[in-house]
Amino acid sequence: MNLRKINRREAMLSLATISACGLARPSSIFCSPVKDTLRFAVIGDWGTGDRDQVRIAQQIFTVHQLSPLDFVLSVGDNIYPNGSGHYFGKHFELPFASLLKDRINFYTVLGNHDVRAGRQDQCHYPLFNMGGAPYYRLQRGDGLTEFFMLDSTEFDQTQAAWLENSLRDSKARWKIAVFHHPIYSSGKMHGSDLRLRKQLEPLLARYGVNIALSGHDHIYERTKPQKAVQYFVSGAGGQVRKGNVDHSSSFRAESFDDDNHFMVFEIEDSQAQFRAISSTGSVVDSGSLRFT
Repeated sequence: MNLRKINRREAMLSLATISACGLARPSSIFCSPVKDTLRFAVIGDWGTGDRDQVRIAQQIFTVHQLSPLDFVLSVGDNIYPNGSGHYFGKHFELPFASLLKDRINFYTVLGNHDVRAGRQDQCHYPLFNMGGAPYYRLQRGDGLTEFFMLDSTEFDQTQAAWLENSLRDSKARWKIAVFHHPIYSSGKMHGSDLRLRKQLEPLLARYGVNIALSGHDHIYERTKPQKAVQYFVSGAGGQVRKGNVDHSSSFRAESFDDDNHFMVFEIEDSQAQFRAISSTGSVVDSGSLRFT
């Protein structure tokens, strides 16, 4: 099947479950490929500086020691309570000191807490690797994967046009969108952002995005694929809302709201494997996504 010819919209994902930064312009971050397989962690809503965040940071480092990570993605609410750079030391550098010492890069997007007082601080913070812009592209694996790091706190027409042009131009096999506010979520606290869905979903579906990663609701959720896009909510890196999943949701496939968690992805060629891991190291969901 020629995936590019059909714009990859028809490339259905099959799931095999095993259990504005001021005047800064959007940027592209081009990273040298390290290998044909990418292995990265995903965390969301984590920068509390408290014991729960520390436990998650320790578990991520344990996973990294067993099989090295290439980088970490954050889906926003990186620093509580208001995103300010005053908290970077205690709420980021200290909990993740072991990963940073091993030169594991973090790539972040902005959440609603981050923009209250920290939009400029975070966009220009070297260890968040945003390049001074609130949204940017991240290419890894010599054409294997491209991440579209979005600012869902201010998703305007300018950003939408940038995203459409970026998706249209991308030659990556795997296209992954990363943004804070989920457009599919069974969380009772926030749930699906329908306004953002109206703006974003047509672009993700039209240009063959495979995976969308978000946070905001302090739960874990894997949805049923929506228009061939697999959505995940990973918003309990530092805070979890126990009992917050609406189990009657029509699009929920798997969920977890008993503990904090993070995710690990391994992507190679036509397969992406994923795991959601709790603060105790238990795998609470896992599976693989494939082109068919």
